[in-house]
Amino acid sequence: MSIWSEFREFALRGNVVDMAVGIIVGAAFGSVITSMVADIIMPPIGVLLGNVDFSNFFLVLKRGTKSPGPYHTIAEAHAAGAATLDYGLFLNTVITFVIVAACVFLLIRAMNRMRKPAPAPATRNCPRCDSVISIKARRCPFCTSDL
Repeated sequence: MSIWSEFREFALRGNVVDMAVGIIVGAAFGSVITSMVADIIMPPIGVLLGNVDFSNFFLVLKRGTKSPGPYHTIAEAHAAGAATLDYGLFLNTVITFVIVAACVFLLIRAMNRMRKPAPAPATRNCPRCDSVISIKARRCPFCTSDL
């Protein structure tokens, strides 16, 4: 078997294709949730906290070589070459993660509720002759053994 045919067999297996689709949909879902957090959820939180923008919370660890400061935004600090600890951006990322995790949990919970339970099997295999028999049978009709 050639390498190409082995690769094609591997790539076209159901699990690999399902995984690829899941990754693509997950990335798109992540973009939607990130936008929802940044554009819809964080502005009201900022208003409730007095128009505070978390993304501009930072500490200057080392002053910049181009300008000594003070810096009003992270962009100003970075432009001046300052070393900063951007804890506001980290806080935004943590909030985004929590919201994404909650959305995924709620989505999977809803999907699990929509699933119907698998029906109980109507047949089984005879332990002696391996023939398919009714689940209610007490004797195999093929080999006549007691079940």
